[in-house]
Amino acid sequence: MPVADTSQLISGVAERYASSLFELALEEGALDAVSSDLGRLQAMLDESEDLRRFVSSPVFSADEQLAGISALCEKAGISGFVGNFVKLVARNRRLFALPGMIKAYRVIAARHRGELTADVVSAHALSPEQENELKAALKGVTGKDVAVSVTVDPSILGGLVVKVGSRQIDTSLRTKLSTLKLALKEVG
Repeated sequence: MPVADTSQLISGVAERYASSLFELALEEGALDAVSSDLGRLQAMLDESEDLRRFVSSPVFSADEQLAGISALCEKAGISGFVGNFVKLVARNRRLFALPGMIKAYRVIAARHRGELTADVVSAHALSPEQENELKAALKGVTGKDVAVSVTVDPSILGGLVVKVGSRQIDTSLRTKLSTLKLALKEVG
């Protein structure tokens, strides 16, 4: 019996939960509030290795994850739909898929607004000005408004990796150094 691909499992779980949250937020007219709270939650995940480890670790029990994430949401002022949603996710032992749920929600919300979604990997967090410049550049290329989902990955060293639909643009320093290394091996 083949083993299921974990990324597909997370993706399926994430999409189902995100879709349910989106439909509830749409019914209640709370799309912007939910997007804002999810953005703050994603920022906390991006900034804290400990939080990322906490949500992804199977070592913590459902009760421990529920207590921890509840305290975090309360301290961050995340309540309402998103607060209840995150608690439900923790109770159901699906906290490991929370980053995927946030990403899936953003894609669904962008599609609802008639926007494209771009996944961006950066070596450091982008300032609001940099994010706006990137959105404008992507709009110039695609001809549509673009919602940007930024993930911070210091291992790319510098530059950006931008994926819009099936197109990917990799200007990361890590890729440039790898290309240079291969070119030098071919010469020598």
